[in-house]
Amino acid sequence: MYSFKAVIFDLDGVVTKTAVLHEQAWKKVFDDYLKSKKQFLSMPFKEFTFHDYLTYVDGKPRYEGVKSFLESRGINLEWGNSNDDPQKETICGLGNRKNNIFCQLLKTNKPEVFSSTITFIKELKERKIRVGVASSSKNCRYILESAGILELFETIVDGVVSSELELKGKPEGDIFVHAAYNLGVLPKDAVVIEDAASGVEAGRNGGFGLVVGIARKNNEEELLSHYADIVVEDLSSLDIETIQKWFNKRPFYIFDVWENNSKVLSWFNCFKQGKDIYINKSYLLLLKSIFRVKRNLVFFLDYDGTLTPIVERPDLAVLPCKMRDILRELSLRCTVAIVSGRFREDVQKLVGIDGLFYAGSHGFDIKGPTLSLIHPQAENIIPLISEIVENIEIHLKNIEGVIIENKKFSVAVHYRLVERKEDVRKVKEYVYKVVNKKDSLRVMEGKKVFEILPALDWNKGKAVSWIIKALNINWDDALVIYIGDDTTDEDAFRAIRTRGLGILVSGIDRISFADFRVSSVSEVEKLFKSILNKS
Repeated sequence: MYSFKAVIFDLDGVVTKTAVLHEQAWKKVFDDYLKSKKQFLSMPFKEFTFHDYLTYVDGKPRYEGVKSFLESRGINLEWGNSNDDPQKETICGLGNRKNNIFCQLLKTNKPEVFSSTITFIKELKERKIRVGVASSSKNCRYILESAGILELFETIVDGVVSSELELKGKPEGDIFVHAAYNLGVLPKDAVVIEDAASGVEAGRNGGFGLVVGIARKNNEEELLSHYADIVVEDLSSLDIETIQKWFNKRPFYIFDVWENNSKVLSWFNCFKQGKDIYINKSYLLLLKSIFRVKRNLVFFLDYDGTLTPIVERPDLAVLPCKMRDILRELSLRCTVAIVSGRFREDVQKLVGIDGLFYAGSHGFDIKGPTLSLIHPQAENIIPLISEIVENIEIHLKNIEGVIIENKKFSVAVHYRLVERKEDVRKVKEYVYKVVNKKDSLRVMEGKKVFEILPALDWNKGKAVSWIIKALNINWDDALVIYIGDDTTDEDAFRAIRTRGLGILVSGIDRISFADFRVSSVSEVEKLFKSILNKS
């Protein structure tokens, strides 16, 4: 049994050798257009280059690629609409012109495939690992049919599907996330394989367990700088066992490596085992900058088990005065947000510090000095949550120790005080029975708790990304640190991997998507003090 359940492939440059045809089509369109406009642009003709292809159009939806490249040359055109004539001078018109040229090239150049990718896909299918393809191209299905490999993929999410469902294009993760859901798996249990910078960034934004870049264009550094976990020159360098090893990674104990990275580098060498694999090492540099404070620091902190020890009852989790004082001092020097599964007003009252950002109910309710968000779709589920709370209270009232917590947008069923294993089993069975009756709900298991939440593509990781975007924080200019202790924090660890630091609070060495680990709440305090003393 493998720790990952699906692999989702990009098409051009990953499965098929059609990227070169795309580049030729783009070059023909843009060079012709720039030449025709030369006398109006007040600048000499400058041809469309391979660098332009990689930077502005590779992996992006067609019209977004047109807009991106033209803006790089100081040209702004009307968007138009998808039915525009290819000769019309609009973004859509130029995009349609490119598509016509690409289709003509396809007729005379049957799409070739990368044999190593096909071999890898067949091996995945033999091991019962699900396989899908997600591409910005509206010609995806036609290309797969022409190449004779359509039957290899269980789901196809292409430009046509994206348009129908209004999915956001790369670097947003929508098409990969939709493909994962079509395969019946969560992004955390899946791998994305891409060859474009916008594509690996989309995999990171989608919260996938592993994002692999294929550097067919000698662009290893570019893919790593856009947050790929690992990069290979070809899939012949990657195997299922290596991916399984990645999913079984354990965070490094931070106080062992903060002055000496030799242990981490040793793991890198062990992981590679002579394979031609490049591993993103950016978090080693980020780790150093925590203690040298060379960047603006942005902290996202869970509450229970991170700022206060886990206690028997949620209402007993009171923030120690010492920790509150440290947090207050930290907030004067850094941006600080509390991201909790608790009701937002509840955790805001427990922390009791003005000027912080608070995300409650796993990020469905966010409020801070300059921003506010209540997830619009989550609001519709409030009446259902109230109904479920009543039903659970009635059904489980005879099981001693069960604590039911109404969080407005979710329900937490705590069983920490339930002594009999048989009763724990009954609690779990009933929770899943409730959820299985409603497509609008999902279950997330935490430390001695079952969380019933809206079945939406939203979690702590999405909330962190939303706050960073809303505050106009640049990943390259700031060091984003997320500290949490529970399975519910893993979404955030995946969201910031390779561009920030995830720190797990755990007394045991265990598998996690976090980069580093501290053993207790007291060591969280020690970490804060170390940072404050260096700033």
